[in-house]
Amino acid sequence: MTPRAKPVSSFLSASPHARALAQLDLGFGRSATIWRNRDDHVTYEAPDGHTFSFYLRGGTGTWRTDGTPTHGWPGAVCVMPQGQTSVWDIKAPFVFVHLYIPDADLRRSFAESFDRDARMLELVDQTYVDAQELAAPFNRLVLGLQQDDAALANDATTDLVGKVPSTDRFGAPRTAVLSGGLSQRKARHLREFIEANLDQAIYLRDLAGLVELSEFHLQRSFRQSCGVSPQA
Repeated sequence: MTPRAKPVSSFLSASPHARALAQLDLGFGRSATIWRNRDDHVTYEAPDGHTFSFYLRGGTGTWRTDGTPTHGWPGAVCVMPQGQTSVWDIKAPFVFVHLYIPDADLRRSFAESFDRDARMLELVDQTYVDAQELAAPFNRLVLGLQQDDAALANDATTDLVGKVPSTDRFGAPRTAVLSGGLSQRKARHLREFIEANLDQAIYLRDLAGLVELSEFHLQRSFRQSCGVSPQA
């Protein structure tokens, strides 16, 4: 049996030197943690979910070693896509924040924010990028963690989830021709209907009728294009 994939946070939790200084469950499978680590060697083996990282203090002694070795610095941003293995050597103490986002949730947010098919999102593996436009939301996320303020942390997370996929260095829409799924018009129509009727029961047969599909095809096509099922 193939071992179940683990999030990056699980690899750090198993480390003898990494320590979580603050953490919050942000709902929808999202979470964030401020970590301190030192004198460590960590391999994130095909992790589950996407990780956005921002170095707060130190980092020049932290090296990514799979490929050409390169070290970090305070303010450096890393994006670790789901399934992307990476190897790290930590030679000096440093403090960093991780934001963890499930793949389905990131694709749902991408589809809603940019009115694009969820399958068009392709997050790019990036290590130690100088991304000034992300510093402010990362710092708000840190403040929310330090103050145990879920509302502030969620606001910052929404900003980051909206900005990272729209930044060419981190994520870009795929140009491949897609088969199946919903047209942009139908996907938008269904999302608008769901949002307008959240105060009452919404049945799959009603959604299917709106776009003239069978319930089976609506369920499958909606998940393909929007990243989650209609129920989710």
